[in-house]
Amino acid sequence: MQKKNLLITGAPGSGKTTLIRALADPLRGLHPAGFYTAEIREEERMVGFCLVGLDGRREILAHRDIGGPYRVGRYGVDLERFEEFLAAISLFDPGTGLIVIDEIGKMECFSAAFRHLIREALDSTVPCIATIAQKGGRDIERVKAREDVRIVTVTRKNRTALLPVLLEEVRRMAG
Repeated sequence: MQKKNLLITGAPGSGKTTLIRALADPLRGLHPAGFYTAEIREEERMVGFCLVGLDGRREILAHRDIGGPYRVGRYGVDLERFEEFLAAISLFDPGTGLIVIDEIGKMECFSAAFRHLIREALDSTVPCIATIAQKGGRDIERVKAREDVRIVTVTRKNRTALLPVLLEEVRRMAG
């Protein structure tokens, strides 16, 4: 049975975001909706993460200068901005043929709105490709345990070879 949700996992720095961005670009004809995560750098040092919508919208997700109770490592997570960003992107427009999410991770899973959005995306009839943390809490493990997902592990060695294989698979999923 063909699974309609593809999850890409791997160690930090393995190329998950690079791979999902490389997948989304040639699939523009499917009218993808969603977002990816990008590093925020100051003077070559990583200081946080921002969200970039496939529609061009940008918002800060986490930064070392953000205080508050939601933290992953040295980064504070701005849940309010994150949830405003989620409300503004249109994953479920009638013309959307592919949902792209980078990433289902610890920072993002602090948000109940995000966890709900992930369930909706995976339950929808529209194929979903997403990156997911290799390790995480119960929310991440629940997503990985779903019967309608296929999990692919990316490494520095296989990431280039995976692109054409996964492109073909996503095209079949959207079929």
